[in-house]
Amino acid sequence: MNDEIKGASRHVPVLLGPAISGLSLKEGGCYIDGTFGRGGHAGAILQQLGPDGRLLAIDRDPDAIAAAPASLLDDPRLTLINGTFSEVRTYATERGLLGQVDGLLLDLGVSSPQLDEARRGFSFRAEGPLDMRMDPTSGQSAADWLQSVDSQTLSKVLKEFGEERFAGRIARAIVAARESAPIRTTTELADLVSKAAPAPKKRRHPATKTFQAIRIFINRELDELKAALKETIDLLAPGGRLAVISFHSLEDRVVKRFMREASREPEHYRGLPDIPREFRPPLKTIGKASAPSDDEVAANPRARSSRLRVAERIS
Repeated sequence: MNDEIKGASRHVPVLLGPAISGLSLKEGGCYIDGTFGRGGHAGAILQQLGPDGRLLAIDRDPDAIAAAPASLLDDPRLTLINGTFSEVRTYATERGLLGQVDGLLLDLGVSSPQLDEARRGFSFRAEGPLDMRMDPTSGQSAADWLQSVDSQTLSKVLKEFGEERFAGRIARAIVAARESAPIRTTTELADLVSKAAPAPKKRRHPATKTFQAIRIFINRELDELKAALKETIDLLAPGGRLAVISFHSLEDRVVKRFMREASREPEHYRGLPDIPREFRPPLKTIGKASAPSDDEVAANPRARSSRLRVAERIS
């Protein structure tokens, strides 16, 4: 979830009903929740599984693992892993699940607890250290990266991952400001962006796209997504479902392109009545992208930009 809205302080699983429906759960099935968060989707999956059902859940954020509800941790059907969903093939292979998964769910973006915890540095709404790492124990913080990145590279990141039209102006302002003092807090960065870029006409903070872009870059979010999607075909059993919830056009574009390409035969076989098995598409898309209802957006404003796409393994 990428836009900041005051008043949404608790984590509410987005598109819960459509996601559970899209997975087409079977009581004895094997499922993977690649983005455990606070366990909202995982809990709903477990409620529909029988005693022989199995759920493997993954989250790269140590805070999410530490905050996992005891009611879920005590469930013998659940295995919870602290790791990145791009490594899902490894986790599945270690447990003998390759080609045995009946459904895989990815709920992308940043969670409400991450946004609302000032010390994590994801939000410009409250002052906190400019960190932005999904896993604060590894990698480079946003503050450290901003201290060394050149203006051209920063502008490219803001344009590519934030679709920020004033990327060059903002990048130059950040590089100029750090000559006087390092940019260490979320509010320092937000103030810099607000002064460098004209206020948007819509009710959106001028720093929204900048924060999104830096966060995506620091966490390699699109690379992680592409890597995970690439593995899903070998993970899923025939009839297994892939369900992905995205929160901005960059994520949704990656998911849409992957599902479209995996549901088409190679171009030179298109339209032919008999296609060799090895060239048949491995997936088929299920319905159109789902958006949240007006009632869900009213109850949880952070859901408003979400989209759910579902595909099924067919060969």
